[in-house]
Amino acid sequence: MLKKRLIACLLMKDDLIVQSIGFNKYLPIGNPKFPLEFLNKWDVDEIVLLDISAYKQKRKLNLKILEVLSKSCFVPLTVGGGITSVEDVRKYIRAGADKVSINSSAINNSKLITEIVNIFGSQCVVVSMDCKLDKDGIYRIYKDSGKIPTNLVASDWAKEVESLGAGEIFLNSIDRDGSKIGYDNNLIKEITEAVSIPIIACGGVGDFSHFASGIIKGGASAVAAGNIFHYIEHSTIIAKMNLLQSGIDIRMDSEATYKGREFDKNGRLMMMSREDLSKIEFTRGKEDII
Repeated sequence: MLKKRLIACLLMKDDLIVQSIGFNKYLPIGNPKFPLEFLNKWDVDEIVLLDISAYKQKRKLNLKILEVLSKSCFVPLTVGGGITSVEDVRKYIRAGADKVSINSSAINNSKLITEIVNIFGSQCVVVSMDCKLDKDGIYRIYKDSGKIPTNLVASDWAKEVESLGAGEIFLNSIDRDGSKIGYDNNLIKEITEAVSIPIIACGGVGDFSHFASGIIKGGASAVAAGNIFHYIEHSTIIAKMNLLQSGIDIRMDSEATYKGREFDKNGRLMMMSREDLSKIEFTRGKEDII
């Protein structure tokens, strides 16, 4: 059985990394180089970089930025934003992307999924789905950064993109985005039960204990977040230790771990007393207690 993955999602708007709240408020973080380098060094499994303003502005992601970022990225990098053709995909991959994410362009032209798959393979194609629970109790797909509703039922669209050859689905909950109350596990479960391809859950993580629920309750193959990783040193390692303590099989590559340490009910690392700290032997290696 494949190990589960922890994925960091970086949203870029007008060439700056931003925090997203409800798909309508964006707080600037800064130059994309710095958070990517941080996440790359601190044991995240993959990084998803999405230019959320590219499609609406009818432009492509800044390839110069992508080239710079990819040189310092040593984990799989998925890139999305402004992709409308196979040629766009070719340019993004040449600039350093390992996979591409398509959203509105796939809705407007579903054949694009198969066209990309036929040239680059299913493993290269991630379809991003922005979902919202409508008043009738049905999850539906929205496009253009969650601004425009469609008539597509989320589970039906997931089945279609799988049949067209997509390798993964990046599942976003518009309702939970920036809420800090946790994943919409009902949405995740509905989609994971509808398809057999991996589902990456995103939207709503407010503390590190939320990651495990997306896998245990929702059935996701990978869990992703953006906002919680900004400003917090070692945040990805703490997230992974929470997953491990929940019984989830996930790779832990960092030399720094928090094995044997305790976490509070929100999944945050608890401070240790000087007495307890003195009992820990500080060494180096993947199994160390640091």
